[in-house]
Order: sequence, then C-alpha cells, then structure tokens
Amino acid sequence: MLDITLIREDPERVRQALAKRGTHVDLPVFLALDGEYRQARAETEQLRAERKRISGEIARLQREGQDVHILHAEARGVNERLAGVEARFAELEKAHRDFLDALPNLPDDDVVAGGKEYNEVVRTFGSPPAFAFPAIDHVELAQALKLIDYERGTKLGGSGFWIYRGNGALLEWALLNYFIEVHLRDGYEFLLPPHVLTYEAGYTAGQFPKFADEVLVLEQGERGPERFLLPTSETAVVNLHRDETLPEAELPKKYFAYSPCYRKEIGGYRAAERGTLRGHQFNKVEMFQFTRPEDSDAAHEELLGRAERLVADLGLHYRITRLAAEDTSAAMAKTFDVEVWLPSIDAYVEVSSVSNARDYQARRGNIRYRPRQEKSAFVHTLNASGLATSRLLPAILEQHQQPGGAVVVPDVLRKWVTDEVLAPRGAAR
Repeated sequence: MLDITLIREDPERVRQALAKRGTHVDLPVFLALDGEYRQARAETEQLRAERKRISGEIARLQREGQDVHILHAEARGVNERLAGVEARFAELEKAHRDFLDALPNLPDDDVVAGGKEYNEVVRTFGSPPAFAFPAIDHVELAQALKLIDYERGTKLGGSGFWIYRGNGALLEWALLNYFIEVHLRDGYEFLLPPHVLTYEAGYTAGQFPKFADEVLVLEQGERGPERFLLPTSETAVVNLHRDETLPEAELPKKYFAYSPCYRKEIGGYRAAERGTLRGHQFNKVEMFQFTRPEDSDAAHEELLGRAERLVADLGLHYRITRLAAEDTSAAMAKTFDVEVWLPSIDAYVEVSSVSNARDYQARRGNIRYRPRQEKSAFVHTLNASGLATSRLLPAILEQHQQPGGAVVVPDVLRKWVTDEVLAPRGAAR
C-alpha cells in the first residue's frame, strides 16, 4: 500500500512513478474522495464523542436523582445523526481503501519505464558453453538418464506436472540441501511455512485483491480466496510479523524458507516452456529480510550477491538483469533477475528474482519497528529466490552435458548424489 501522505503532498510524483508502470489513475478525483473521507471520519468521531459525553452526563444526573428527560431526547438526536454519518463514512472508507489497495508499488527512481524490452543486463558471469558435439536439450537428457518422468507426472496430476525419479530426485534434493546448507552457514533462520494460507496473507503480500485469480483456491469467500495454496513461500514469510512492532535491535531479521510453489497458470507449449521450465508445482528456497528503511538498499545488494553466488558455484553461465517498471511485480519497487543460459532455446531463463518492496507490504500488513526514542515506523521487506529448481536443473543438464548424453554433477552437489557423472545405462562413465 502506498503512503497516503505522499499522495496528498506530492500527487504529481506519484502520478509520474505509476506512469512508468503503465498505470494511469485519476489522482485529483481520489484526492476529492480523500477530502470527503477525512471529513466524514472527523464528523463520525465528533458525534461518537458527543454521544459518550451525553451518556456520561445522563449517568451522573441519574445518580443525583435529577431529571434526564431532555438529555435522552438529545441522545436520540445524536444517534440518528450518527447513524447517517456512519453509513456515509463506511461507503467512503470502502471506496478509499479499494482505490489504495489497487495501486501497485512505486518503482524506484533508477527503474526505467516500460515493459520487458527495456530490461537492462547489469553483468554476466562466464560464457555460454561451446560444444564440440551435437548438444542435447534438457528434456531428452532427463529422459535418457531416467531423471524425470514427464508422462507419468501428467498421468497423476495432469498437464504441468512431472515426477523426479532415481538420480533425478537425488539431484533435485541435492540442490535444496545445498541451498539450505549455505543459508544456515550464513546465519539465516530456516522456516517451513504452511502450504495453505488465508486471505490476509495474500493481501499483505500484495497478491490480493487484484491478482486473486492467479492462485489455486481451496475456499472462496465474498472478498476472495479465504484459503489458497501458496504461490511462493514469500507470501507466507512476509506475514510472519504481521501486526507486530519489532524492536530496532532485532533488525534485520533474516529468514529462508523451503516450500513447493503452486501456480495456476503455466502458459502454452512453446519450446521455452517444455519439461520443467513451467509448471503448476515446483520447489524453491526463498530468502527474506525485514530491515530498517536505511538498510534496505544494502540488504538488496546482499540478497542479490547470495543468489548470484549460488548459481556461480554450480558452474553455470548466467547474467543479472534489472527489470523495467512494467516487468517488475506490482508489490515491488525494484527487482533484479538472475538468469541462467539454456542452450537449447538460445535464451536466458530466470532462476531467482531479487526484490525490494520498500514499505509497501509492511503498510498492508502493519509491520513496524520502534526506533530508539522515536515513534514506530514501517519496516522494509525484501525477498530473493535462493533458488528455484525447476529451471536450474535443465540448465545444469544442458550446460554440463558431455558427449554421448552424460552430465557432470556440479562439485557442490556431489556429496548428495551417488554418481559424479550421470550417464545413460550401458554408457562408459
């Protein structure tokens, strides 16, 4: 949620920032509504105070045995006026909240306007692998090595599901173990959140109400999904301190969480979406920080460096891209994507989004901290995939493939996998 004070004091800045996202709103109309809303709120509070005063006076006079007939009539008049004002205030309050709830976050000043065609490559690591033999795509490699069973996955769950088998399951779990080991070593607290979340969780994360149709709903209510499957553990972790005020000394709070991620839409059947590249369920480890506002830029750089190091230690060629405003998630002010190279589609695919929401999610979830000798303020929230596996495994298969369809297991994963080189049955290792 945006700071209403900023909208009131500098609407032109807000208008220009939202325009970078392609979001155009009539702020003068909203500010007129805001004026009516504030007036109705003041009238409501004034009449409630008057009612309380009269009630106290009636009680005092009754104790003294005096006539309160006139005061009762006065109280009825106040109650009648209050009922009308409260009804008007409720209407204005809903319209006011609905407008603010629909606004995305303001992109940072250095985030360029426009869609993904304006994304900027910040840096690259290594070079695309050059093969002296006909390269094989990840789907064929996974099938030949009996790592992933696409056909039976579809049989069990329908389109967009698969089954990791044998060394494929070990390799998938090795990636998760590797991420967990690194994050624990670096002082992050490990969380295993529930996979079923409530409407309030989706609202705080910025998923609801605007993007409620993108989640897998378990229980629908009047306002939207009352219970849904988490699309990412970020949606759970951001709610960990909802409606709490944290001592400044406890910040930053650094967490990481593992969960499957459940997605409703997965796209079509293009080459860029084959195999495990897009699906309804995939595994991910998510890093998360709650920080003071003045520390959030440094925290963003830290999270990006951590995600980048994980990919580099897997021996993969990748790049870092700063997303343009329209390609940045609605709740985020700035996002960097870590993208690995996939030779079979001649393109980079995202394996980590590293984002700073500033105070947008904290305002929605009322997550504050208390600086020393000052009023409480909203924290900043940041998240980063650390990492998602469903695109990482294809990149490992393709970038580390050898002649004859074998694949070299990255060094950091070998203690969890039975073979250092995965080879088709009967092939020389």
